[in-house]
Amino acid sequence: MACFIVDALLTGAQLPRHLRSIRQSGLPDHLVPIIVTNTCTDARLALLEQRYHVHGLITPPLTLGARLNQAAYISQSEWLLIALHKTPMAAPLWIELYPQLDTYALDALMIGSDPRRFSERLLQHFLGSTVTIPPYIAIRWSWLERLGGFDPELDESALVDFLQRIYACPTRIRTISSAYSAHNPGLTI
Repeated sequence: MACFIVDALLTGAQLPRHLRSIRQSGLPDHLVPIIVTNTCTDARLALLEQRYHVHGLITPPLTLGARLNQAAYISQSEWLLIALHKTPMAAPLWIELYPQLDTYALDALMIGSDPRRFSERLLQHFLGSTVTIPPYIAIRWSWLERLGGFDPELDESALVDFLQRIYACPTRIRTISSAYSAHNPGLTI
């Protein structure tokens, strides 16, 4: 149903915390595959693969956008949960999140960020300012494909470019704030 994609260069030293958070969500390892992308082989990554039962994807010449696209392509999951920066999420949030993905009325879910009001989105659009990057995004694989994926030519700016395209298209988006979830355990958002 869902696959996590975590880039080792993007998450840096926080990679083990991301993996631990995902695995502590309470779902069996075989139900939630994790793909970790990187540009080079690393002994540390090999240890993390064994410890957290992840699949390492080494793509030396590729940019961040191309690495994420490659991981999405090989995942073949209906939903992709992609880490977008260093901040890991709390494990209880994941167990609350999974039922939210069991719908066809949603294309993307911004995870761990506060919902942006319409006026903020409109102001950002007219000013041409950058979008706020949430810690994670859950996106339906078919919608990722419809948007053209991440720009394979871009490295760090691939995330901002992708989020701008999500907001520019008629994407059915919901936002889950990690602060809201932490203060309201058991409630679905």
